[in-house]
Amino acid sequence: MTEKNYAEGERYYQAQKRVKEIREFYEHLTVYVLVNPIVIVVNIMTSPGYLWFIWCLMGWGIGVVLHGLKVFNLPPFFNKKWEERKIREILEKERNQKTWE
Repeated sequence: MTEKNYAEGERYYQAQKRVKEIREFYEHLTVYVLVNPIVIVVNIMTSPGYLWFIWCLMGWGIGVVLHGLKVFNLPPFFNKKWEERKIREILEKERNQKTWE
């Protein structure tokens, strides 16, 4: 396989992986939007004195937001730059350990 074909295949694989991540986020968001009205109705019908559904919405909502931030490369922490920095740091530590052995 030539270098150009390999690069093109890698780009296609990365694009395919990205589309899968975006689709999975939208599936997660859809389930959140469809299930939570049911949770609200169950709460109001079974124990209207205590609105516990708020905790479900908030907890799961935080998960959906974090998932979206990750998928759309907007994380406030642990982003690609952080990953690259950590990789360089680990490789540098390993290199330094081998020179002392």
